[in-house]
Amino acid sequence: MRIAYLEDDQAQAELIQHWLTEAGHTCNHCASGREFMVLMRRETFDLLLLDWEVPDFSGLSVLEELRQSGNAVPVLFATQRDDEASVVGALSAGADDYMVKPVRQSELLARITALGRRSGVGEVVPQTEQVVGPWVVDRVRRTITLDGAPVKLTDKDFELASYLFQNIGKLMSRAHLLEKVWGIMSAIESRTVDVHISRIRRSLEIRPERGYRIKTIYQHGYRLEPVDEQGGAA
Repeated sequence: MRIAYLEDDQAQAELIQHWLTEAGHTCNHCASGREFMVLMRRETFDLLLLDWEVPDFSGLSVLEELRQSGNAVPVLFATQRDDEASVVGALSAGADDYMVKPVRQSELLARITALGRRSGVGEVVPQTEQVVGPWVVDRVRRTITLDGAPVKLTDKDFELASYLFQNIGKLMSRAHLLEKVWGIMSAIESRTVDVHISRIRRSLEIRPERGYRIKTIYQHGYRLEPVDEQGGAA
C-alpha cells in the first residue's frame, strides 16, 4: 500500500519506514503537520499513519481538516497519548484505528493489513470480470470490450484502464498510478501517465455520452467517475 506517515521523531520514523518497506509498502514521511498537508494536496495514498504531537499542526488537526474536506482515506494513529479522552477524540474525529507507542512491528503491520482489507485495498483480489456500462474488463484474458467488441490496447494501457475501472470514483495522483501500474516508486516528473490516460480515453471512448469520464484534477491526478445525463458527476 501507499502510506503517508506523519512523525517528528527521526529515529522512530526511520524504524517504522524500514518495517513498512520491508513488508512491501511504500512510505512517504513528513516531520511536520504543514508539510504533511502539502503532501496530501499533491498526492493520494491508501492509508495514513499519524502521530499526534508534531510541530506546527497536530495529527488531530490534520485528521479533522482531511475529514472536513471529504478525504476518507483510512487513518491509523500511533501516539504516546494513552488516555481515554485522546483515544475517543481521535476516533470521533474520524480515525479508523489507534495504537499507543511504543508500537510493535507485527501488530502495526497486522493493523495496516486489516485497515487495507476493510477499505478495499491491500490484499483484496480484484474481480476477474467486471462490467461497467458498455465496457467489460476481463482480467484473466487481459481484454476490454466496448459494446461487445474487443478494443486493441497495449499492456500498460490495459493495466491502467483496469486499475481505473477497479477504483471508480477514487482520485489517483500521477505518482500513485506510476507506482501501481508501472512499479515506479520514486517521485519523478513524468508525462507517462498523461500520455496513457489520453490514449485510453480515445481507445475506450470514455466520455460523458457513455456515462463515464476520466476527470483531470489540476496539479493532482485523475478520477474515473460516472456522470449523469447532463454531464455532471453522478
